Amino acid sequence: MRSRYKIIDEKGVYFTTSTIVEWIPIVTRSNYFQIIIDSLNFCRQQKGLHIFAFVIMDNHLHLKVSSHNLSKVLQDFKSFTAKEILKLAQQENKRWLLNQFKYYEKHHKKNSTHQVWQEGFHPQKILSDTILKEKINYIHNNPVRAGYVNKPEYWIYSSASNYILRNGILDIDVYKF
Repeated sequence: MRSRYKIIDEKGVYFTTSTIVEWIPIVTRSNYFQIIIDSLNFCRQQKGLHIFAFVIMDNHLHLKVSSHNLSKVLQDFKSFTAKEILKLAQQENKRWLLNQFKYYEKHHKKNSTHQVWQEGFHPQKILSDTILKEKINYIHNNPVRAGYVNKPEYWIYSSASNYILRNGILDIDVYKF
């Protein structure tokens, strides 16, 4: 594995991407978004996760984050959200989705029968304010590039509104440039 995709400094600031297996678009309704928002909020309040920027899309999530133990916090986040997404899919009787998660489950995993997230989160350490600003702009413009909204601040599942409108669906640690 290349070192640029490893946590090399547990206290550093990282750009991360977490993707649903096979890019399946599952985060399409507010209850699925809310699972991710609530878990990020919990990690921020209880696990020391600093969130500088985020965007939740239908099949992936970008974060600009830091923590004293980032690998563990993100692992816990993905594990918890996977369980909650599976529980919701079962409640909604989404057999096609559950079958997909079962099909893509990695056989080396001993404690699960379904796979919601792809393994890893592709951490890229941010080494300068210039790169940090570029990554935050990339994150915020993701829904615009996808054609969901015309302006970044219109996508409520993003920190763009925190920076532009000074409010958002999730409190963040606004980065001062």
